[in-house]
Amino acid sequence: MSAKNTVRKKTTVLDIQAMKESERKITMLSIPDYPMAILADKAGLDTILVGDSLAMTVLGYESTVSVSLEEMLHHTKAVTRATKYAFVVGDMPFMSNTTSEREAIINAGRFMQEGGTDSVKVEGGVNAVHTVKAIVGAGIPVMGHVGLTPQHASLLGGYKTQGRDAQTAVKVIEDALAIEDAGAFAIILECVPDQVSKIVTERLRIPTISYGAGMYCDGQGLVAHDILGMFDSFTPKFAKKYMDLSTQILDTFSSYVNDVVNQEFPTDEHSYHIKKTELDKVLNNI
Repeated sequence: MSAKNTVRKKTTVLDIQAMKESERKITMLSIPDYPMAILADKAGLDTILVGDSLAMTVLGYESTVSVSLEEMLHHTKAVTRATKYAFVVGDMPFMSNTTSEREAIINAGRFMQEGGTDSVKVEGGVNAVHTVKAIVGAGIPVMGHVGLTPQHASLLGGYKTQGRDAQTAVKVIEDALAIEDAGAFAIILECVPDQVSKIVTERLRIPTISYGAGMYCDGQGLVAHDILGMFDSFTPKFAKKYMDLSTQILDTFSSYVNDVVNQEFPTDEHSYHIKKTELDKVLNNI
């Protein structure tokens, strides 16, 4: 007797939380555009984060601080247009949720209403509790983000691993617990020692997703450009490069340039043609 085909459905908050309970690892990638989102969705990815890392990987900024809300919404709309099944999280950029609770709710609402996301992500621990509570209170699901929070890198002394001593490790744990209590449905741990993320994962009822926080989290996330080898400026230690796509693209572009310069492209097979009788009519009328 053959097994019934499983019908794939849109991933929900409840599905993500159920994965923690069943110990099924959650998959996430930071995806910035329509073509990548189509492929990620087809590949069976559980969650897509439209992360503010696109500030560097796509827009050429030096840090995530520079990307605007409008730019994030632009990319978010492209991703959600391509996504049928994956759960999409919109990353609230620098200063979009810190000036006031009202502003935070309005901007989070724009991600849901205009961007078409299933939730938003808010960086910060204890300091972000009031923001998370306000957004969740407005009926918008929030994914937290503690540990290394790039939007606050200047306060943290740069892009450094968080929790490598007792004091900062306790802070990571307290931040995660506070964000859970504030109503977040899941939380990203970034650049945290695996022993610390293990403690967090065991203590939290909500799922944890690792961005460089080791194997003990409930899920794993990476920036798509890093695993594809498309961003040469910087590759974090925790990222696994599955291929070197930048070299392949460079070789392809170089071949194209050489073909055009050497008149090897286009050839007859790449050209459209008109019947000789029609061409004669054209020539007789000019």
